[in-house]
Amino acid sequence: MLSRLRSSRLLRVLLALVALAFVGYGLSRNWQGTLEALARLSWWSVAGSCAAVMAGAGCMLLAWRSVVAGLGSALSPRVAARVLFVGQLGKYVPGSVWAYAAMMELGRDHGCPPRRTFSATSLALVISLGCAVGLAAATLPFTARSVAERAWYLALVIPVIVLCLHPRVLTWGLNLALRIARRDPVERVLPGRALLAAVAWTVLGWLVYGLHTWLILGDLTGDFSLYPLGAGAYAFAWATGLLIAVVPAGVGVREAAMVAVIAPAIDTHGATAAVITAGVVALISRLAFTFTDVAWAGIGWLLGRGAQAPAETRASTYVAQ
Repeated sequence: MLSRLRSSRLLRVLLALVALAFVGYGLSRNWQGTLEALARLSWWSVAGSCAAVMAGAGCMLLAWRSVVAGLGSALSPRVAARVLFVGQLGKYVPGSVWAYAAMMELGRDHGCPPRRTFSATSLALVISLGCAVGLAAATLPFTARSVAERAWYLALVIPVIVLCLHPRVLTWGLNLALRIARRDPVERVLPGRALLAAVAWTVLGWLVYGLHTWLILGDLTGDFSLYPLGAGAYAFAWATGLLIAVVPAGVGVREAAMVAVIAPAIDTHGATAAVITAGVVALISRLAFTFTDVAWAGIGWLLGRGAQAPAETRASTYVAQ
């Protein structure tokens, strides 16, 4: 797959078009419901929600860039945006390998060895999962107790992730994954400073993501004290969608999880009204993240068009294969 992506510009374009087609399909499936949801909201809450998701994704970009720099490839912000956001359109294509394949080849274009892109992306994903589960564990017992009691086992993921971030365990796990993928092992262990920077940016990103659900909930209910509920609900939903990896981008799974968390917590005007409100939050959340994925991919593509890796870096990358 990587060889074909490397040798065929047409195949890269086709993969991008297929990803965009699946994005459009996902939106069209719920288009009528999305329009009805938008009609219930003020323009400022929708705009603010999209802005919050854009800003949160920017924090995640800086977290990923910290990891890949710690592993040995100091990518500029515009190159990092191109590799991460253009590549991540592949997550909308069924199958769990397309985003990885696209990012590895985009990274190679700018002097980052595929194994390093793979390692950085896997590590950033583990860090994000740990922060998401931690945020959900810290908020849901106080905002959605019934859900927290049923999903208590997710808290067990946190010590496992902390253990996996130990340098020895981390290096062993990454090298095992690379060996299965028939790639060379990583050259170095992620430094503690880079790890702390990535965790800090990821935590900030999740806190900013929480603003998008808070704005929608506040607009629908008139209660702007629901930030912990909104932030925890989205973190829980994202982690659930990620763990069910067979569904492209967690479509459907994430929305169902958000409704399951939010509806019981706002059941003050009847169960039906609460489910409808939670459904509106889930639909607008999906719309905001889809818009962000496409917008950041466009920005990353434009920013990275003129960026090229230095000749000596490109040469060393190919030698390292």
